[in-house]
Amino acid sequence: MIAFLRGRVLEKHPNRIVVDVNGVGYELYVPLSTYYEVGDTGAEISLRVHTHVREDALQLFGFLTSLEQLLFERLIGISGIGPKLAIAVLSGIDSRELVSSVQRADVARLTRIPGIGKKSAERIVLELKDRLRDIAPADESAPQPPSGDQLRDDLVSALENLGYHRPVAEKAVDAVRARNGMAIFEDALKGALRELMR
Repeated sequence: MIAFLRGRVLEKHPNRIVVDVNGVGYELYVPLSTYYEVGDTGAEISLRVHTHVREDALQLFGFLTSLEQLLFERLIGISGIGPKLAIAVLSGIDSRELVSSVQRADVARLTRIPGIGKKSAERIVLELKDRLRDIAPADESAPQPPSGDQLRDDLVSALENLGYHRPVAEKAVDAVRARNGMAIFEDALKGALRELMR
């Protein structure tokens, strides 16, 4: 059972990285939050690891924080949610916001995560609400979706409709708006698409 790895980033792809540990390459599936934080190829990295064993495969899932790992392990304990979908959930929402959304029974927020429908969101709330008390208390300072910024929401929604994951879309939109906060919708959308093509 592999529980922890320290090495260098050998390859990096959204949701998947390869870590070189003394000449041995370990492939790990990671949430987008971890992907963005691990640094570029060659960077030193330490990851918590969940080893998932099936009769036809052995897969490693890597996390930068213990909270992400705990949430992942709680999610895969829910009927109908496998490791890949659990990674998709953690890629679609910040860990603290996930805890907060579950504790508030915010099904609407959970259904905005790609791949999570209403029934899955309700099941996550039902099965995790009591089991998250030992992970983190309800945190009022948890990141909340920005309110009152309709243009940003519209841009992110447009990119999601084109098939981009929400965190990726948000990052591109924020980068464009940091350069030109006065851009109209069409110009900002074109800029965000250019940002995503880099």
